[in-house]
Amino acid sequence: MRNPHDIIVKALITEKGTRMREGGNKFLFEVSSDANKIEIKYAIEQIFSVHVEEVRTQMVMGKIKRLGRNQGRRPNWKKAIITLAQGENIDLFEQV
Repeated sequence: MRNPHDIIVKALITEKGTRMREGGNKFLFEVSSDANKIEIKYAIEQIFSVHVEEVRTQMVMGKIKRLGRNQGRRPNWKKAIITLAQGENIDLFEQV
């Protein structure tokens, strides 16, 4: 197993994520592109000391950006939606 801090890149704090957190005890994270659901679950449980019920992942395609005639592309990244057990919480999101 890899280091849990290498798997979890950062926590995503968005309006949609806030609604998911309040309504269904779900949290959003940007994770390493080559991480699988089992590694993500293990990393979240080790870092935050919580029990994860479900992990859903999604590949987010990078947008094409232009500057005059030049065209580039932002990198693709992976998003994980973590569902925690009832009554559990991650304090990182409560501070925001």
